[in-house]
Amino acid sequence: MYILGISAFYHDSSVSLFRDNQLIFACEEEKFTGIKHDNRFPVNALKYIFDKYHIKRNEIESVCFYENPQLKSDRVNNTFFKNFLECPVEVSKNFIKTKINHC
Repeated sequence: MYILGISAFYHDSSVSLFRDNQLIFACEEEKFTGIKHDNRFPVNALKYIFDKYHIKRNEIESVCFYENPQLKSDRVNNTFFKNFLECPVEVSKNFIKTKINHC
């Protein structure tokens, strides 16, 4: 049985694959897209795993996601309001970028 680990929607989206509690693959999405710090869902890396290891969906025991999206959103909001007066332009750009990526 396999366990998938997924990191997405922040910088450096990635996947990892464990078989019998041993790490057998891990890679960032940017290796497949060529986009530095690609933060999108790692579709290409997942496809590579399924193709390379000939995994079927019923062989996946569990899927782990690295973070609770609501906690992430709360942290982004808190950072925005805490740092806005210090550096409004840069903080606003990062805030908008993060919010767009979660849509």
